[in-house]
Amino acid sequence: MTGEQALRYSRHMKLPHFGPEGQRKLQAARVLIIGVGGLGSPAALYLAAAGVGTIALMDGDKVSLSNLQRQILHFTPDLDKPKTLSATEKLHSLNPDVNIVGINRFLEAGNAPQVIADYDFIIDATDSIEAKYLINDTCVEAAKPFSHGALLRYEGYTFTYLPGHATLRDIFGPQPAADEILTCSRAGVLGAAAGIIGTIQAAEAIKHITGIGQLLTDRLLTLDALSMTFSQIDIVH
Repeated sequence: MTGEQALRYSRHMKLPHFGPEGQRKLQAARVLIIGVGGLGSPAALYLAAAGVGTIALMDGDKVSLSNLQRQILHFTPDLDKPKTLSATEKLHSLNPDVNIVGINRFLEAGNAPQVIADYDFIIDATDSIEAKYLINDTCVEAAKPFSHGALLRYEGYTFTYLPGHATLRDIFGPQPAADEILTCSRAGVLGAAAGIIGTIQAAEAIKHITGIGQLLTDRLLTLDALSMTFSQIDIVH
């Protein structure tokens, strides 16, 4: 670690149970963020700031005007730019030490196993029910830990999967049809709620990598931003 890096990460290294060893673990880690939107933006910013060695960003979409209300990695001049490119520019500016890998395509059944295999921790920051179940099933099959996050209107929820613990299917059952799910594009979403849930997902990744604290395994954490209350539901697995 260089002197500049020691200063950059000094507040981490003063933390109990974290120290220089925790920072070195972050620098050696590889995290994949699937979806560079409302959840993926804050997650990516905090992971880059934390010094995670390699952060991959997977998204096949381009920046649109309606994204800017909550997708804080993208600015007005980025309209029509691939989200992976827009995000990579911001993250490099924030922390040039971090290796950013842009994967400018959507996750599909045909590419999911190969892409996910290369990373230590996965963050599901997608807004598609099909993608969420695909990420869940692929990570369970590959024994890969991941953080699941979702939003709608003023609410959000998140949990963390580790091999042998509760999965998306344990919590919500079989995959519903797409037309049974109310989406943010139809129902709306509070931008700041995305920031809260995405930041929690980043914290879960950091805790898993460094081995500190207790993860949201077998627990569903829910947010109601209108009343600013959190609830926890224990999952029997």
